[in-house]
Amino acid sequence: MLGETVLNEIEKVAQRLRIEPAALAAVAHIESGLRTHAMVGGRAEPLIRFEGHYFDRRLSGAKREEARRAGLASPEAGAVANPASQAARWSLLSRAARLDRRAAYESVSWGIGQVMGTHWAWLGYASVDALAEEARSGVAGQLRLMARYIDKAGLAEALRRRDWAAFGRGYNGPGFRRNGYDLKLARAYARYSRGKIDTRGLVLRRGMRGDAVRNLQLSLGRHGFSLQVDGIFGPRTEDAVRRFQERRGLVVDGIVGSASTAALEASESRSFSVSRWIGNFLKRHFGRTAL
Repeated sequence: MLGETVLNEIEKVAQRLRIEPAALAAVAHIESGLRTHAMVGGRAEPLIRFEGHYFDRRLSGAKREEARRAGLASPEAGAVANPASQAARWSLLSRAARLDRRAAYESVSWGIGQVMGTHWAWLGYASVDALAEEARSGVAGQLRLMARYIDKAGLAEALRRRDWAAFGRGYNGPGFRRNGYDLKLARAYARYSRGKIDTRGLVLRRGMRGDAVRNLQLSLGRHGFSLQVDGIFGPRTEDAVRRFQERRGLVVDGIVGSASTAALEASESRSFSVSRWIGNFLKRHFGRTAL
């Protein structure tokens, strides 16, 4: 089961870094919502974010001008917007790679830890493609990449001390306080270490947004329902839920409660269930302070 794989790999990396699993999970939670993959063109791909200002810095002359005209590069951070869906982000990366593959891959943050490709040499990879392949190789690869950065940047000690400001400065950059990165980390750690997350009773319905909806859409996709994975519980998601409920003999109301969640999980042998993962995580680590 993929959820168990994530749990086991976080434990391995945490043990290697000599930090609490809850601390590592908190970082992954802030960076990627603990999501490991999205389905892109029929393949499970790591989550990415394309940074157009990085791409702009890595180009020059005619290539830079072409990239700017195409809306792929800008000297201003944030001027090149990332699409909501991962499929669209991978399409954006593909367009950039046609101009300059190395520069494009260096301009992406990769996987569960959102590590920038530009760090490939510093992290000891033979090329940026090698870093990308590590992220694309699976959950373990993504966590290895994340661990390399934490170790190389000397940030494991900050996690051991739960010094969220020191970690935020090193991992998120000098402007970490502007987005409250350290405060978000502290809250996430508290939730994972003290048992304050419990999504087993979560009810999803039309109009809701977020990671729980994205995971629902991924799960429905694995059951054969064609949906855009955008984290928005709209009419198409509701229709897919209703059809799934009808297929399983459930109350057809378009609302995902405990019965629908159980049916989705029970019939999905290789699903990634956030509620199940968190339940296992808290059961195994509730009250534990360190490895």
